[in-house]
Amino acid sequence: MVRPLVVGVDGSDASFLALDWAVDEAARHALPLRLVYASRWERYEDTALGLSLKRPAGEVLADNIVGAAVERANLRNADVNVSTQVLGDDPESVLLRESDHVSAVIVGSRGRGAFTGLLLGSVGLAVAGRAHCPVIVVRGDKAGLAGTHERVLLGVGDSAKGSEAVRFAFQEAAARGCALDAVRAWRCPAHESTDHPLLPGDPERYHEGRASAVLDEALEETAGEFPTVRVRRVTVEGPAHKVLLQRSAAADLLVIGAHRRDSHLGLQLGRVAHTALHHAECPVAVVPQPA
Repeated sequence: MVRPLVVGVDGSDASFLALDWAVDEAARHALPLRLVYASRWERYEDTALGLSLKRPAGEVLADNIVGAAVERANLRNADVNVSTQVLGDDPESVLLRESDHVSAVIVGSRGRGAFTGLLLGSVGLAVAGRAHCPVIVVRGDKAGLAGTHERVLLGVGDSAKGSEAVRFAFQEAAARGCALDAVRAWRCPAHESTDHPLLPGDPERYHEGRASAVLDEALEETAGEFPTVRVRRVTVEGPAHKVLLQRSAAADLLVIGAHRRDSHLGLQLGRVAHTALHHAECPVAVVPQPA
């Protein structure tokens, strides 16, 4: 069964940018695209209007937004199979339900109702932190949105061996025909010195070597399945969230894994993913990984 991509649309500029990106993504992977508009508009319509011959204003707004989105998608790529869904529920709940049976959920960095000072809308943050499928938050500068860097950036964490994030990053690089930068950040604790009893030699070289070993182990299994993908293994000293933010300026997509525990009901985003969703200079894919 082919699982479609889903993109949330709400009429905002950010959601239309996400729609453009989603159309291109659907074309790359030969997947159908479903446009989803969700709102609690029916709760707030005046009862008198509901009993009159006039259509509720919220329903008219939904139809207009979805109609404009379909037209925009068809103009961008008429070969992509586009369908629509309008639901009377809050967007967060709808997109989280969708995440159970789609390939990925794509959202804009800000919603129509987001406060001016927010760097990421509440819906995007909630969906990225709780969804059961990859969630791509479309953000960044024009070069990153246009895919002109021809580079996918993968942040490799402590337990990335065989992870869904690694596989997702390889799939994206293969579909785009571009390079994959796999980055592992490392730190040398200040209290470790050259005379540390458990660390013979240079502690910095020890930690860098460990980072390189983790990187090789994380990529080994999946790299063989994607022989055409050019992989650049990079170990960098520094905090992971800062390292990836800096490198996101030269990437078309940043891929980060996030552990999911069914018993945990709140947001499940580590510091790296949370920071990237708010500040990265390219679209960010958060890929869930069962704990």
